[in-house]
Amino acid sequence: MTWLEQLAVFGAGIAAGGINTIVGSGTLITFPVLLAFGIPPVTANVSNTIGLVPGGVSGAYGYRRELEGQRARLVRLGSASLLGGTTGAILLLILPAAAFKAIVPVLIIAALILVVVQPRLARWVKQRRAADTGPAPEHGGLILYVAIFLCGIYGGYFGAAQGVLLIGLLGVFVHEDIQRLNGVKNVLGLLVNAVSAVVFTVIADVDWRVAALIAVGSIIGGQLGAKMGRRMPPTALRAVIVVVGSIAVVRLLMT
Repeated sequence: MTWLEQLAVFGAGIAAGGINTIVGSGTLITFPVLLAFGIPPVTANVSNTIGLVPGGVSGAYGYRRELEGQRARLVRLGSASLLGGTTGAILLLILPAAAFKAIVPVLIIAALILVVVQPRLARWVKQRRAADTGPAPEHGGLILYVAIFLCGIYGGYFGAAQGVLLIGLLGVFVHEDIQRLNGVKNVLGLLVNAVSAVVFTVIADVDWRVAALIAVGSIIGGQLGAKMGRRMPPTALRAVIVVVGSIAVVRLLMT
């Protein structure tokens, strides 16, 4: 890559780190950029996942106050994320590259729909929690555990908008402040990316230059997202994600 392309990847890493901390759709920024520079889809996905791990650490650290007192919840749900992420990463590596190219456009479109409907999902979660006054399992029960596991499989395989899925699930099944749940979302997404990164490092073909550029950028973005990202109008943020994600779909279908 030229130095301008490397700068673009670095900038995409900053954007992805911030977006992942706030919403959870950062892959819809970095993945299309990597495709545009001619990196094969599976290699782009693998390198992107590894690169976003430091940003996940940065974002989780930024939400450390909201995570206080949630250790038991993180241990319980984190085990589901680790199992799911491992399964998804293995599926990515054992399925043929042609399968990934065929499946990912569908996954991206589904992710874009989730990003668009996220405000309605948030309102529905809020209304449901306000109306539900009965007792509920402290950490969401078995249904949430299984749902987090399945979300981990998706995250290990591709992962765009994984955060939107996670915050929606947590909001429905756990009676807790939404900002504290967002902190949990950041940790669960980090665990999925981290365990996938371990698998990919051992087995997959990684573009380490790309991974490093995204890693450094995502660390910066994670802190910006935790501190200042909420100042960006949500509608503008979703618009950017939808445009970039649509470009990714077109790019994949044309290759």
